[in-house]
Amino acid sequence: MELRLLVTFEKVATVLSFTQAAAELKYAQSSVTGQIRALESSLGTELFDRLGSRIRLTESGERLLPYARQIIELTEEARAAVVGAEEPSGALTVGTMESLTSYRLLPLLELFHHRYPGVRLSLRTTIGDETRQALRQGAYDVGFLMEEETRHAGLDVAVLAVEPLALVAAPGHALAGARAARTADLVGQSLLATEPGCAYRDLFERELNSVEPAGSGVSFTEFGTIEATKRAAAAGLGIALLPEVTVAAELAEGTLVRLPWEAPFTLRTQLAWRAGKRLPGHVRLFVEQARRLVSEEV
Repeated sequence: MELRLLVTFEKVATVLSFTQAAAELKYAQSSVTGQIRALESSLGTELFDRLGSRIRLTESGERLLPYARQIIELTEEARAAVVGAEEPSGALTVGTMESLTSYRLLPLLELFHHRYPGVRLSLRTTIGDETRQALRQGAYDVGFLMEEETRHAGLDVAVLAVEPLALVAAPGHALAGARAARTADLVGQSLLATEPGCAYRDLFERELNSVEPAGSGVSFTEFGTIEATKRAAAAGLGIALLPEVTVAAELAEGTLVRLPWEAPFTLRTQLAWRAGKRLPGHVRLFVEQARRLVSEEV
């Protein structure tokens, strides 16, 4: 089994797309297809089921994947040891989320782009359970989380910073001039949010349901992205709970105002990786720089 074939197999198995794998590996799609066929031929078994335009791993592919990842990790570690600590290199797949990528991670990404060009970053946007599962399966090398809990089964975690939250609305909102607002004051308001599964949205919903009449429940108008949610709030469509860093510019400009309600829960930005995993040098470097730069940003 050639290393390049295993690298291609691991990429296709991670993204479950020959087209996307080809784009990320900078190959022609026909080359990716040919390499997978060559690997299947050398092993005497099919690694993927082709289901029209979709693919999935066969049982053989599922068994091969963890070995392929271990071989690739050891190869990267060996390369780093030979080249030396001054020239970190290797692929690094990072699970992240919109709020962090856009508002917290730009200094970190800029640092690696300019100072460590040999480290090839691939960012995957997922949240919560998806990120944790991908880390446990080895699909991601590291993943950023914004969670209330800081212990996660099967993962090692570095807590980077406490992440302040802000409840925001348009300047003319009825609660904008109040001295303080209770959770009960928010019941019946038009509520705006990103998608379910986002930790601060789920915790906010749980808090509102704790004071909502039994069985009535709380409903949100979902806008999918933080930018769309902010624009809706600024247009007077309702109130939204968002990380403070994502609305700092709008609060300074006055297009949004902070309502006088303090969240009874605390979120922490964290960086996680699979428990017991030997981190290659370039991954350890990423963890160290994330700890330094993200904490400086808060």
